Amino acid sequence: MTEHGVKSPCIAVCVLDVDDICEGCFRTGDEITDWFMADDDQKREILARCHERRDARQPIKLL
Repeated sequence: MTEHGVKSPCIAVCVLDVDDICEGCFRTGDEITDWFMADDDQKREILARCHERRDARQPIKLL
């Protein structure tokens, strides 16, 4: 979290896959557009879903 609120997970790899999930940040297309109007609690919920999607697609974690 920054002094201006929850930081965007965007890493400037903006490509949506066939499931409408960004290959860079793992947000859906709707979550990307909703981000700008979401409050910090909603942003944290979006981030939690992003982490779940990322972990489901990338089960191997580097140390």
